[in-house]
Amino acid sequence: MRPSGRAADALRDVSFTTGFAHHAEGSCLIRMGGTEVLCTASVEGRVPGFLRGTGQGWITAEYGMLPRATHTRGDREAARGKQSGRTQEIQRLIGRSLRAVVDRGAMGECSITLDCDVLNADGGTRCASITGAWVALSLAFRHMERNRVIAKSPMSGQVAAVSCGLVDGGAVLDLDYAEDSGAEADANFVLTEGGGIVEIQGTAEKAPFSEEQFSQLMRLAKQGTARLFEMQQSALA
Repeated sequence: MRPSGRAADALRDVSFTTGFAHHAEGSCLIRMGGTEVLCTASVEGRVPGFLRGTGQGWITAEYGMLPRATHTRGDREAARGKQSGRTQEIQRLIGRSLRAVVDRGAMGECSITLDCDVLNADGGTRCASITGAWVALSLAFRHMERNRVIAKSPMSGQVAAVSCGLVDGGAVLDLDYAEDSGAEADANFVLTEGGGIVEIQGTAEKAPFSEEQFSQLMRLAKQGTARLFEMQQSALA
């Protein structure tokens, strides 16, 4: 039995609250179990120097955790004067994941920054950030359409992410902190609704895992993201 009482292939309770940030062009508060992430999309009418004159837009991301998002208080990275390697890795992952499903040539020369701020962390914060950021970005594109900044949404597909792992020898979907901290292996799957793979991050924590075990994790990830894609569409509806 999992600590949460869920079946091996069950997601935690997931919800999307759109329009949570009143001033952002797009925003979404995603809840996955005890993990809550506020995702906002901010539009700017300029691009980085390397894209000027190309007619292409840019999607980037920033990620952070509130000091008491976890069991003990963490220092604010701004107070330390630098971001941790983990933070930089996660925000680059979020940016790559969203750029994979956007036609940047259809954006024009504008930038959208996705801010993913973790309010409460109970495992899977990067996966929740990617899944919620897609909703926030979609809403930002709708805002741009309404204001005739773009003719139509440049979104070319959906992307979502979910964690899977080996716990007590069995493959399970959507690990919470209690499972993640003791898993024999854990992996994050970033997938598109068309079956494409954007990124897979997998690690054996104790002993190597087999190809068959990886296949089990992949099957669970596909099932989990299929449900997340449906929920994303419902949130936008």
